[in-house]
Amino acid sequence: MDIALFTSGGLDYLFRWGHFLAGITWIGLLYYFNFIQAEYFKEADPEHRSGAIQKLVPRALWWFRWGAMLTFLTGVVLLSNRYQFLSVDIVVGSTLGILMFLNVWLIIWPNQKIVIASAKQVAEGGEPLPNAAAAAPKAGLASRTNTLFSLPMLFFMGSSAHMPSGLAMDDTNGMALIVALLVIAVLQVNGMFGKQGPMTSVSGVITSGFALTVVLYGIVAVL
Repeated sequence: MDIALFTSGGLDYLFRWGHFLAGITWIGLLYYFNFIQAEYFKEADPEHRSGAIQKLVPRALWWFRWGAMLTFLTGVVLLSNRYQFLSVDIVVGSTLGILMFLNVWLIIWPNQKIVIASAKQVAEGGEPLPNAAAAAPKAGLASRTNTLFSLPMLFFMGSSAHMPSGLAMDDTNGMALIVALLVIAVLQVNGMFGKQGPMTSVSGVITSGFALTVVLYGIVAVL
């Protein structure tokens, strides 16, 4: 009797399972940081906030960044196995996911390391690191941008396999894909150099995420 798990399809499923597990870990912590921890830090006493930054945040960030890494690596394997079946949905969803991964490792984590190191230095009687004040807003903006991206990313990842949409890659929807990617690029640039704007509040970033999902779906479905 053949064991399905040891076939090419079974191995593909194992990577998909790993993709789900890592993605749930990553996005779950993303929502924890944005919806719970950030709001707590606004109200916490300075000493409690400092203690959390030194002891809790590094642990959460370890799972956060490596969850992002494993999600990315398993996603690359899945995409490489399905390159001939790519749809507009999966290209849009994958683009959002890749940008989110890069934001974690190139913006959020480097800046959070500065914030953590500064908090430890102050707790030991030293002065705050001079670049800590600028590092926190940079990490926060990138984190808010990832939260914004997460809603359409999950929508398009799911729709690529579970919602027949007629969005196969062909010459007729090339312009729609270009426009969608341009919208994403503008928001990514804002996530690197701009401001949080309506994403400052929890309700604002959630509403913005749903709105972006509607806009991107409208672009790829109508153009």
